[in-house]
Amino acid sequence: MNKSELIKAAAAKAEVPAVLAAKVIDAALEAAVEAVKKGEGVQLVGFATVSVVNKAARKAKNPRTGAIVNIPAKKAVKIKAGSKFAL
Repeated sequence: MNKSELIKAAAAKAEVPAVLAAKVIDAALEAAVEAVKKGEGVQLVGFATVSVVNKAARKAKNPRTGAIVNIPAKKAVKIKAGSKFAL
């Protein structure tokens, strides 16, 4: 399912126009992205948890040349599926 299909499905379930559903979905996604960029987590109980994790600096091996490369520390986004996704 892509974004436009999600908008159509949400509009049908909520019985609202697709334009309104699109605005709500866009606003919710924008708010979630802003929160994660600030370092806050976003928890939608039963659906998913989005958090920021710190990745430590490490050394890796270039498979082509065999050279050891230093990979700097960085922040990454971690997404954990909620209980509604249990199959």
